[in-house]
Amino acid sequence: MITGFHHVVIAVRDLAAGVAAYETLLGAKASDASEEDGVATALIATSNIAVELMAPIGDGEAARRLLAAIKDGGEGLKSLVFATGDVAQAHSRFERVGLAPEAITARGSFRLNTERTHGVRLFVMSPRAEQAHAAHVKGLDHIVIRTPDAERAAALYGARLGLDMRLDREVAGRRLMFFRCGDAVVELVHDVTIEGGRDRFWGLSWRARDADAERARLAAAGLDVSEVRQGVKPGTRVFTARNGTAGAPTLMIEHAPR
Repeated sequence: MITGFHHVVIAVRDLAAGVAAYETLLGAKASDASEEDGVATALIATSNIAVELMAPIGDGEAARRLLAAIKDGGEGLKSLVFATGDVAQAHSRFERVGLAPEAITARGSFRLNTERTHGVRLFVMSPRAEQAHAAHVKGLDHIVIRTPDAERAAALYGARLGLDMRLDREVAGRRLMFFRCGDAVVELVHDVTIEGGRDRFWGLSWRARDADAERARLAAAGLDVSEVRQGVKPGTRVFTARNGTAGAPTLMIEHAPR
């Protein structure tokens, strides 16, 4: 049912500041700016996912929900939207497997019940139209979700959502699970320190063509970036962007040519 990622939602207090940060980070210009129900949005497309930046600007119901989300954990990654080739069929499937989806909206999307997804906001909608994508990143490599219950998370992303588990392993005493989603990955990190029993979005890892060049570009733009280091996965080189990400922990990763 799920063919890949559609977009992620990053909530910010100031849309202009958030757009400027992600135009710098991804090396692309925002488009599709709009305002509705007290919320201002803008979109930045990459090759396999878009980033939707959202800021409350009024007093609508959507603005109040967004403001509450920002108060609960600050700015950052708040929702993940999957793409599907058949929204109606996907809705029927997820209803049958107990994810209690809301009604399909006029935009051709629906939300899965947040209690059934253990606290993370997950949506499903038709694939994005082809768009020009960011020049400085090759797209999303993986999105990281922390969970206090690894078996429960595996059942959700594997059995119910139907993503293909590619790897399940222990790294430095922590269990990591990787689920293929289109040409990218959902990475689940078992974290027993999470309070409240709910899963949490953590961060985003973007593919860089050249880690050294990307680090130099972002450092010149004023970002606080780590040195380039060897990644956990063999054949990768990575660095961390410590700011300029609107509260979403961010890694840039270069894969060695195959």
